[in-house]
Amino acid sequence: MQISTTITKIKNLIKHDDVEIDKKYPFNNCKLDREKYATVLTSLIENYGDGFVLALNNKWGAGKTTFVKMWEQMLTNKGYETIYFNAWENDFEDNPLTALIGELNIIKKEESITFNKVVSSAAKLSKNILPAIAKGVLNKYVDSELIIDVVHESIKTATEIFEADVNDYVKRKESIKEFRKSFGDFVANNFNGKPLIFFIDELDRCRPNYSVSLLEQVKHFFNVPNIIFVLSIDKIQLGHAICGVYGSEKIDANQYLKRFIDVEFEIPQPDKNKFFEYLYDYYDFDSFLNSNERIKIREFQYDRDGFMKSLKNYIGILNLREQEKIMSHIRISLKTLSTNKYLIPDFLCFIIYCKFIQNDFYLGLSNKTLKMADAHTKMFEILTDLNFDNRDCIKIEAYFLNYYNSYLNNGYGEKVYVFNREISNYELNIKSKFNSEELMKFYEYYNDYGYRGELDLNLDYFINVIDLTYNPIVNI
Repeated sequence: MQISTTITKIKNLIKHDDVEIDKKYPFNNCKLDREKYATVLTSLIENYGDGFVLALNNKWGAGKTTFVKMWEQMLTNKGYETIYFNAWENDFEDNPLTALIGELNIIKKEESITFNKVVSSAAKLSKNILPAIAKGVLNKYVDSELIIDVVHESIKTATEIFEADVNDYVKRKESIKEFRKSFGDFVANNFNGKPLIFFIDELDRCRPNYSVSLLEQVKHFFNVPNIIFVLSIDKIQLGHAICGVYGSEKIDANQYLKRFIDVEFEIPQPDKNKFFEYLYDYYDFDSFLNSNERIKIREFQYDRDGFMKSLKNYIGILNLREQEKIMSHIRISLKTLSTNKYLIPDFLCFIIYCKFIQNDFYLGLSNKTLKMADAHTKMFEILTDLNFDNRDCIKIEAYFLNYYNSYLNNGYGEKVYVFNREISNYELNIKSKFNSEELMKFYEYYNDYGYRGELDLNLDYFINVIDLTYNPIVNI
């Protein structure tokens, strides 16, 4: 039992559990206050139930999948029949039609003549459509039409080839017509007069040719009354897939997508402070930052407040998935520290941000391949882009110069600041990129008030914590 509990705790730190969706109140566990958007979209379905294609367009990591699943349950509670189809998990199939019909088979109420007709017509459709698709792909990779003719039509005359193409066209057209009719009858006879809601998620993560094929089939084969498709996409990424299939110089991806999408909706950005606070509680940071042992140590008494403020500054600009990933990693890192170890929240949050968002810079620091001047300049650029308060920037700069200089020189060499006996005061060997006078005041304060321990660290200490090499034992 003890081992099982420990494994569960470790798992919860490494990966956030999927949000539990309450069947009765689907948005009960939503931390982003998004039920109101689902209500708006449900109203759209109630007023335009004849059928359309809706695109939920947000970048990767915006929480689309959780929203879609909660909304799906809301619609189910209102008596709608829904299908959730994860395109990415099914792109091992060569033909999306097979997977889409398979999803219909799962929800059908009983063996019915209308559904059997759908399957039968789909089989004919696949038989007649796939050869045309194959020939199209072959054309893309074989330049000479003569070679294609030699491979496929070597024993036929030009007239026979033309007649066969005409016959194939007629068969494809009839197959599409037959499938649409049988599918339309199935929808009309099985869902109590309400539209069928078909959610297609993760479309932009699929193989490019699978994404395009699925879009084409939704448009041409499933375009019947009383079915609503909800495509959960990152339109920019999906556009890249379309350009990859057709060639970027040959197609306007945005115009191409307009052929398929009738309504586009972007879920508004959530209050990221709320999500941050939720993750803070979920990963139980207070058990370390606010532990009785830690708050007894004078230098650590304000670490919790400093940590929350600093981390909010950094991850508030990131998407939800990136926030979750960083918070998870930090919590695991803290598990390697005993409660009497320095944290230095301002600097730790900066260097963790660099690891995840400015990784080349982080590796340059870690491997000591960046000269002091170059590292200092890059640090300045990062902080400037983040638009932090000047006072916060100087504090981070003070730690950075001290820690990296010590790390780079293995604790020896010229110091960032020295005591000049001639003037009986400290002076800087490395000038601030923000305000040298304020930077010197920071160092003087730490020397005068007995906080030297913070400045005696070097970058190696933080790298070991972040890269989980400080202590091989994770205390749960």
